[in-house]
Amino acid sequence: MKKCEKIYEGKAKALYTTEDADVLIQYFKDDATALDGKKKGIIVNKGVLNNRISSRIFRYLEKNGVKTHFVDMPDERDMAVKKVKIFPIEVVVRNIVAGSLSKRMGIEEGAALKETILELYYKSDPLGDPMINEYHIRAFGLASNAELDIIKAEALKINKILTKFFDERGIILVDFKLEFGSHKGEVLLADEITPDGCRLWDKETRDKMDKDRFRRDLGNVEEAYQKVLEKVMR
Repeated sequence: MKKCEKIYEGKAKALYTTEDADVLIQYFKDDATALDGKKKGIIVNKGVLNNRISSRIFRYLEKNGVKTHFVDMPDERDMAVKKVKIFPIEVVVRNIVAGSLSKRMGIEEGAALKETILELYYKSDPLGDPMINEYHIRAFGLASNAELDIIKAEALKINKILTKFFDERGIILVDFKLEFGSHKGEVLLADEITPDGCRLWDKETRDKMDKDRFRRDLGNVEEAYQKVLEKVMR
């Protein structure tokens, strides 16, 4: 599938049109950012690794009844996806206390949660993706009540599927970010599912296997991403 015009470029990906008006190419970059863009760098071959990881996970989710924007992986950095209108909402699913939740609640990272937490954020880089709730979403028309119900239900369903998927491969799914889009009136999982947007810990050692290694200067970032790829391909 041929890439045509670039229509968007973000921190980690770029989007291109194709000969098919209904399909885009999502190109994965090696660029890495953290701390609301204050920290920038390159993770060598991150784009290749993330494309393969995300493609594998999207295929797995599709087989388990989750509708996604994934079409195909035409090459190592490109993912063909259905053209969707992204809801300006980021859904964060939390299974274990970590990151900003740890800071906000004053609870040590790694503490177990009595139940899964869903958090909603307004997708806006200039505003730093502020946390919002369902009242904001309704008041500002970010999604309809029906669409939001689907988004929340799908997020919990995806969490149940992926928690088991990663656990069987020796990885703890601590938390992760999801984005959804509308395609011909249908709500689809979009964006990516990779170590950039997931906290993944080794089940035995609890070593971090995600972008926290870059964010916190822990080193061995590329090795961690490679290890995740090897495990998810099993």
